[in-house]
Amino acid sequence: MESFHFTPFEHRQPPRAQAPSQRHLRLWHFLAAMSLGLGAWYLHWRWTATLNPDAMIFSVLVASAETLAYVGCILFFHDIWAPKDTPPAPPPRSRAEAGLAGDGPIRVDILITTYDEPPEIVALSIRAARALRLPEGCEANVYVLDDGNRPAMAAVAQREGALYISRDRNTGFKAGNLRNALLRTDGDFFVICDADTRLFPRFLENTLGYFRDPAVAWVQTPHWFYDIPANADGTGEQDVFLCDPGLFFDIIQRRRHRNNASFCCGAGSIHRREAVFASALMEYGARAAAPAERRFALAARDLQPFRYHVSEDIYTSILVQSDPGGPWRSVYHPQVESRMLSPWGLKAWAAQRLKYAGGSLDILFHDNPLIRKGLPWRTRLHYGATFWSYLSCLWLPILLAAPVVALLTGTAPLRAGIGEFFLHLLPVLIVTELALIAGCWGQDVSKGRLLAIATLPLTLKALWQVIRRRKIGFAPTPKIPLYSEALRIIWPHLLLIGISLAAAAYALWQASLGQSSLGLPFLLVNLFWISWNIYMLSAAPRAALWRPKASR
Repeated sequence: MESFHFTPFEHRQPPRAQAPSQRHLRLWHFLAAMSLGLGAWYLHWRWTATLNPDAMIFSVLVASAETLAYVGCILFFHDIWAPKDTPPAPPPRSRAEAGLAGDGPIRVDILITTYDEPPEIVALSIRAARALRLPEGCEANVYVLDDGNRPAMAAVAQREGALYISRDRNTGFKAGNLRNALLRTDGDFFVICDADTRLFPRFLENTLGYFRDPAVAWVQTPHWFYDIPANADGTGEQDVFLCDPGLFFDIIQRRRHRNNASFCCGAGSIHRREAVFASALMEYGARAAAPAERRFALAARDLQPFRYHVSEDIYTSILVQSDPGGPWRSVYHPQVESRMLSPWGLKAWAAQRLKYAGGSLDILFHDNPLIRKGLPWRTRLHYGATFWSYLSCLWLPILLAAPVVALLTGTAPLRAGIGEFFLHLLPVLIVTELALIAGCWGQDVSKGRLLAIATLPLTLKALWQVIRRRKIGFAPTPKIPLYSEALRIIWPHLLLIGISLAAAAYALWQASLGQSSLGLPFLLVNLFWISWNIYMLSAAPRAALWRPKASR
């Protein structure tokens, strides 16, 4: 095989998803209830006994930020409350068993989307797709959907035995690319692959069985980035770009499934053609059973099986799940069934994270599913948790700025004795941390906090673009290492670190001269707070400085 940056990691095997025991779930539920109760107790004390009348605006802002963070905690706990997997089933052996009409084999289309990725990386995905084990009564075709319309890509597709589809214009970007292919193919089911998605041989054997239920619209499998670099000693993983998706897929997506709220994440998903077209037809006031001539007319009016949107996967998921003509449901399959490439370099990481944030916020502001008819309230809460996590960019800056303001002005955001403060705060912090460890069974919960701070400037940029109705970029995540333009991405982090260090130095200088009115406890608490913030802010600069061992 040709040598790539990910070649040294080809031997890696995916983790095997496990379900927590009932004893573990009971412990998690107990700690979660304790955490929420203590959090409510702490906030009641903050609002009723600690507001500082000498700095009321500052005090209210900090208390409000803490309250909004607590709301996020409630939504996150609802998100991950309990798993409820759909039992796997053997693949259907006939069209009738898959809820399909007519005779003949079950037809599956493997759609590999690409735009500007190296053709030889796409070639690996084609080979993996062609190596799929086909269940009895099933036939499959592999298509390369090249939005770059490249002769070199067409040649690779022909060489590898895949069918090639391109188009002259990039209308709708990836969603438009999929639409173009779906209107030119006729598979009963289709699998979405990115350019770097290499399906495992048993993908169809392990996912088609869910479609024995005719209400299942799609099945999403976890993303597994197998190329996360190793530590310096060659062991374990050094996830410098905080891109390991284990927490999102194995915990959040898997547990949202209990309320039909796990959403499509594009790559590694398999869809019932009828479901996406039925949802698209609903946008025009028609159903999937419309006459053929009506279907053709709607297609001519730009029927969109996947909505033309930077986050076409989650957007279409919401529309399908709220389709009153369904009811369609999704299935989250907890086992890894493919391998993919992670962003190598801050530029690729930033492009991906900006797209995620901008797409989600655009849906929230311009087609809010929380007020959309057809979604059950529990499902709405799950999507609320997704949007709330991005809206945290509005109150996280307050918590980052609070110790800086306190040290520079000598003003406390609350009025309470140091002992009383810790008596209320420490139980909340300790129990909440224990609850997160128990609830995020086997996953590193610290990465979520680091990621929220590392992506803060990107999320604020995305929010500003959405408010101004500016388009979020559709650029695909690069599949090769890119280390340029790091300073342009991390300058906000460096600025905040510099301001925090300056505030700490100023407070220490004032204290050394005996000119500070700050008490020692106040000084120590805020210095610890500011040190913690600097550590959190340093994740992005540390990633910018990282280079793989061979490149040093």
